[in-house]
Amino acid sequence: MYNSKIIGLGHYVPENVVTNDDLSKVMETNDAWIQERTGIKERRHVVKGDGDTTTTMGVKAAKIAIERAGIDKDDIDFIVFATLSPDYYFPGPGVLVQRDLGIKTVGALDVRNQCSGFVYAISIADQYIKTGMYKNVLVIGSELHSHGLDMTTRGRGVSVIFGDGAGAAVLTREEDTTKGILSTHLHSEGQHAEELSLIAPGMGNRWVTDIMEDNDPNDESYYPHMNGQFVFKNAVVRFSEVIVEGLEKNKLNATDIDLLVPHQANLRISQFIQKKFQLSDDQVFNNIMKYGNTTAASIPIALTEAWEEGKVKSGDLVVLAAFGSGFTWGSVIIRW
Repeated sequence: MYNSKIIGLGHYVPENVVTNDDLSKVMETNDAWIQERTGIKERRHVVKGDGDTTTTMGVKAAKIAIERAGIDKDDIDFIVFATLSPDYYFPGPGVLVQRDLGIKTVGALDVRNQCSGFVYAISIADQYIKTGMYKNVLVIGSELHSHGLDMTTRGRGVSVIFGDGAGAAVLTREEDTTKGILSTHLHSEGQHAEELSLIAPGMGNRWVTDIMEDNDPNDESYYPHMNGQFVFKNAVVRFSEVIVEGLEKNKLNATDIDLLVPHQANLRISQFIQKKFQLSDDQVFNNIMKYGNTTAASIPIALTEAWEEGKVKSGDLVVLAAFGSGFTWGSVIIRW
């Protein structure tokens, strides 16, 4: 048996910065309202026509991660791509990354677990490496939300939250099982699926042709829906549970955590979890203030920035945790 370990990290965000004041020009909102509820000051949005897509952003992040890993792209044995905003309905972006990076004909897997997508993707890569099937796995989380948001007052409860960007990690084999990814923990609760969802278009609900024929300006089914208070209440419970589960699995305590990197859903959620586990500001990394919620990209972007700032060091206990649409949630316990 092996463990897996992260040997390369990279991220990419569009240059276009959208502030809360910018949003107040297109909808009834303001900087104080947004910051009070979410902690977000600004986010990045792709400008139409500049060439950025979910795939191309993922490729840019992946190139950085591969270079930092000190390996060649042809050393990659498998690709796992997490997103809720693929370039195409099908095929998924995993194969597009394989093509655009010029990697040999390795397998490519797409993960559709939204905010917990990167945690699920890391868990998949970890299992493939632990069983000896693959040695080097490229994991990407990338999202382009801005082109699918309702940028009006009607949609402000959701649209002010989300941003665009990508993060990537290269995982490889670690023979010392006291190091690397110690365990991963995944859960779901589908009975609440519609509380955070995008209903249309869908083959089982409303087809694209239905929406085009109706041409109903009041139809909100093709915009994201979120029952914010309900999601918040569930998130703080599930975040706590899955972090505790990971710590107990490895006979660890909250006091052993050197750095918690939570999914950047809402700064208030992160602050609640920080207080519950009695962690200092130095023990929790947040960057939602700059980027908003980038869904599957949020953890790899945050983890990359934390590493770049020297907040992740050899021997540190690093915990990743996420909760989101599905509902799905999970955690990753890492001895760096």
